[in-house]
Amino acid sequence: MKIGILTFHFSDNFGALMQAYALRQWFIRNGHDAVFVPYHPVHVEDGGSFRNILSASNFRRNLTILYMKILHIWGKVFGNRSQRMQFDRFRAAHLGLHGLRRLTGEEIQQDLVGCSMLVCGSDQIWAPSVQYGIDPVYFLDFPRASHFRRISYAASFGRGTLQANYAKEVGSLLMQLDAISVREFTGSEIVKRVSGREALVVPDPTILLGNFSPLLGERLDEADHVFCYALRSDEIIRGVAETVSSVLNLPLMSARNSRQRWHDIGEGFSPGPVDWLKKLVSAKFVVTNSFHGVALAVIHNKPFIAVSLPKKKESLNARAINLLTSIGLMSRFLKSADRESVLALLEQELDWASVNNSLKTQREFAESYLFEQIEKAGVVTR
Repeated sequence: MKIGILTFHFSDNFGALMQAYALRQWFIRNGHDAVFVPYHPVHVEDGGSFRNILSASNFRRNLTILYMKILHIWGKVFGNRSQRMQFDRFRAAHLGLHGLRRLTGEEIQQDLVGCSMLVCGSDQIWAPSVQYGIDPVYFLDFPRASHFRRISYAASFGRGTLQANYAKEVGSLLMQLDAISVREFTGSEIVKRVSGREALVVPDPTILLGNFSPLLGERLDEADHVFCYALRSDEIIRGVAETVSSVLNLPLMSARNSRQRWHDIGEGFSPGPVDWLKKLVSAKFVVTNSFHGVALAVIHNKPFIAVSLPKKKESLNARAINLLTSIGLMSRFLKSADRESVLALLEQELDWASVNNSLKTQREFAESYLFEQIEKAGVVTR
């Protein structure tokens, strides 16, 4: 069966590409032809078009668009070209993507030939943006989409709440899907509130797949370093990482990302997706404020500390908190760089057998959902 996937495959973000790789690989390993629909709208990364600049109501939106355009141009001109090329090579080698870009729902029709089912997810594809709002295409709402079985897998609203002004639109879009699954319990509550429908809570594709050995290679020796991955902010995490490095007497290495606006934490380096994963998996200890940093540390049974984002961005902690709660590891989540709290976690033994059993249960639940949807897509003619 041919299956089309819509997600943020184009982002130069380690977590976004790992989850995209994982979902496609799960379908492939189960005997299906999974392809990414190359939908890449301009509003996601470079802001899109300005709205009526004479209207005061559009001021915040236009300011956000301007800021995004400046960042986009800055990244193109001054960003790490070698790192960008590594991301592009990963997309070509592991995602089957070679630069093709569709800007609208109308344009993607030609990419759906032969598909029996469309999947939206994972990642924060349902998160409203200041500059655009809700994008219906990521809810699989576009011309002739009803010809396919349409489901979501581990889709995320990005935050624990949805602004009231989007409730009606999102509720209507959700009613068109044949089956709904989300990544967080808060997402399930949002779906129920705005549409009245039930949404299953399933694990991120990285947990669904579980096995990343094709990317890691046959042998990966453990290295003597602490791996730090900071996303969105270096607040709190810098102090935690430096304490861990100091106490363990190990060098601190931090992976730079394309949106980094702070000085390196320890020794910075600019890896591609595969080298980023290898550095994480080979580390003695992982410190991160990224959901996918936490997820991949857990999958590979690496001792870790999950660090909260600062107050203005605290709502973005929902994904990590949901995962840690589901596997009984909320004690690994720190809201401050308090030295005594860090030392306590360094001394704490992790029960990986229990964690792995929880992951196995989540994985089996998710697989039963996907197998059911595949079966229904195979027998339904529209």
